[in-house]
Amino acid sequence: MKKLILTALITALPISVMANTEIPAKHAEARQIAKEFGGMLKPELGKAMKSGGPVHAVGMCKDKAPEIAKTLSEKTGWDVNRVSLKPRAKTAYADSWETETLNWFEEQAAAGKDISKLEKFEIVKVDGQDTIRYMKPMATGAVCLTCHGETIPQGVADKVKELYPHDMATGYKLGQIRGAFSFKQAVN
Repeated sequence: MKKLILTALITALPISVMANTEIPAKHAEARQIAKEFGGMLKPELGKAMKSGGPVHAVGMCKDKAPEIAKTLSEKTGWDVNRVSLKPRAKTAYADSWETETLNWFEEQAAAGKDISKLEKFEIVKVDGQDTIRYMKPMATGAVCLTCHGETIPQGVADKVKELYPHDMATGYKLGQIRGAFSFKQAVN
């Protein structure tokens, strides 16, 4: 089904926007960035949890995740971000395309689809500019529940409130979609 959806999206793209050979390469590039982002963030989170526990990890996430996104943006030329329907950071608020995609991910998960295999790759107009959009959902893992779960330890909750006064990113259960990697790049 994933290949059918992706094929439908790719074949619906205007040929003049990109050469057909560029589309699979851009899709593979976006996938690699998502893998790299997760591969950089998870070890940092693990180190923070070991060195200072979950309260320390909240602060690390606040600083390190945007730093990783910025580094990847500069390195790749993509606008690299994480978004959610229940954002914690100011940068995590989804735009309309991201909201639509996050809702589609939720529908797919509710229908029993494997979250790890979901993604969306599409070329859309953003402010009149043809723009490549890519999203890959992030599932809530066991370690995520300490800061994003239904029951959060008081010290962690206090730190979250201090760093993110408008936080909405709690109440998750194991395996739920917590948000998504979201990337975009203008087509030249």
